[in-house]
Amino acid sequence: MSDRVAVFIDGAYLDKVLQEEFKSPRIDYEKLAQWMTLGVPLFRSYYYHCLPYQANPPTEDQRGRFVKKQAFFNRIANLPQFDVRLGKLEFRGFKDGNEPLFIQKRVDILLGIDLVLMAAKQRITHATLFTGDSDFLPAIMMAKNEGVIMTLGHGIQNPPHEELWKVMDQRLVLTRNQVQSMMRS
Repeated sequence: MSDRVAVFIDGAYLDKVLQEEFKSPRIDYEKLAQWMTLGVPLFRSYYYHCLPYQANPPTEDQRGRFVKKQAFFNRIANLPQFDVRLGKLEFRGFKDGNEPLFIQKRVDILLGIDLVLMAAKQRITHATLFTGDSDFLPAIMMAKNEGVIMTLGHGIQNPPHEELWKVMDQRLVLTRNQVQSMMRS
């Protein structure tokens, strides 16, 4: 099999990096995925996230955020060789008095399943994950055992978990210059 890479983007982590390190620029996701390939032919890009929480019945504000985010995810899903995988955002009560606490569910397992299946079925030779989460370590180790070269993309001020960083074969740091080159026109 010739070399092929799958790109896996943890949308919540990417949002955090873009917001906290670069003031939320509007980037071109095709350019992001291309940067993450390191020149290896792209098999497919996968983007993982959740739609915003909506109460039952939702408030006007919740409805507006939901529709806006849904349109954004649809735009990404319509890019060539992109799939969007959505988990669920669950309300888990309140923290610090009045601040609502929301938890992403199913997102990590969706990414892990996709990575392991592609590795086991020998659809890819390389995988690049943009994440900071060590929950992916078992899936990464399975993929590595199948011979997949693993690359980690991450931010600077929001570094990945130390174990995650150590287990990867290669690393890509998202810098200001990289973000500038990915800006939407």
